[in-house]
Amino acid sequence: MRPEVLPFLHAPSNTFSYLVADPATGEAAVIDPALDFDPATGEVGTAPAKALVDAAAAHGWQVRWLLETHAHADHVSAAQWLRQAWPQARLGIGAGIVQVQQAFAPRYRLPADFRADGSQFDALFADDERFMLGTLEVRVIAVPGHTPDSVAYLIGDALFPGDSIFMPDGGTARCDFPGGDAGQLFASIQRLFALPGDTRMFICHDYGPNGRALAHSTCVADQQRDNIHVQHGIAQADFVARRQARDATLAEPKLMGPAVKANLQGGRYEDLLPL
Repeated sequence: MRPEVLPFLHAPSNTFSYLVADPATGEAAVIDPALDFDPATGEVGTAPAKALVDAAAAHGWQVRWLLETHAHADHVSAAQWLRQAWPQARLGIGAGIVQVQQAFAPRYRLPADFRADGSQFDALFADDERFMLGTLEVRVIAVPGHTPDSVAYLIGDALFPGDSIFMPDGGTARCDFPGGDAGQLFASIQRLFALPGDTRMFICHDYGPNGRALAHSTCVADQQRDNIHVQHGIAQADFVARRQARDATLAEPKLMGPAVKANLQGGRYEDLLPL
């Protein structure tokens, strides 16, 4: 089964959000929605989220799910804002969010009522959990390594791997955040590579390596053959060594503080607004 997939680029963070719909019923999900955030002023912009709302309305789709692949560190989630537009939509994330909340909460000034138990989300997905989006089955695949809460969503023939893997010439995600593990990421990606080769893969981030135009889609077979970090034949030990060496050179994402603070709370952005 082939869902209809519409990509939306959030240029400030090089994030692709997706609106995914079952053509048979019009039931839809949004994956990794983003808000604008200006760290200099603390102002939040909703234009990227409004684009999702407008597109769903134009197609006559009913959004049932807001799905996060993990608690992002480079952009503020639009999930809470979108719940105002779509009160019927449920917010889901991998069950590993509890571990991430416990690791990060002490670093940030969170509301007094914050609980590191995942209760800010409607659904905490276990590995291989399945649910329906109209007539389409959604399979949740745990892909820890970048973060403990990282999951991929397989919706029909369309895979949404989050930050775990990029376009083939972009390689894979960093593993140096608390709870990250390059060995785990390698094993997680092998699970994705076990899917049929023609499985469509919709990437969460692209940075246009070597100046090429930004892209958002590839397939499992192309990743197996061409991914510069985990192409077929690369040993786990070699991958881990290269990943760790690369991660040692990376700076902290510029929005990590406000993004993590909001996203631990399911995209609660009100605390970021200027007084």
